[in-house]
Amino acid sequence: MALVVGTVGVVFGVLALVVAVSLLGRVRRSEGRVRPSEEGLPSDVLGLRQEVAALRAEGAQAMRHLAVVRYDAFGDMGGHLSWSLALLDDRGSGLLLTSIHGRGETRTYAKTVLDWSCDQQVSPEEEEALSAARPAA
Repeated sequence: MALVVGTVGVVFGVLALVVAVSLLGRVRRSEGRVRPSEEGLPSDVLGLRQEVAALRAEGAQAMRHLAVVRYDAFGDMGGHLSWSLALLDDRGSGLLLTSIHGRGETRTYAKTVLDWSCDQQVSPEEEEALSAARPAA
């Protein structure tokens, strides 16, 4: 029994050694080549600056400024189950979501925000969410 276990161990050891040597050879052969993730990237400084500028322009349109304000919409309710959420991009465009929780029902409202302001009337909690989402100058 011990002889069989020892033989199996030696066979697995030899297989592991063959796989390791094969992988080492592949790594050495591929060291001089460009990796697939680097293909298509410019190699000059001007090209890299243009790539960064394009990424910044794309990122400016992402809705990345957000704030949530939780509150009690009615005096007899507790737990801050109502909320207002401002979700905006770098120019202050995006949306304002509000959910008013009452005893018998919950209502949700959506408002469009352009240039950090809303054309529709906003509640003090919605105004607080808009202010909190705005980045410090």
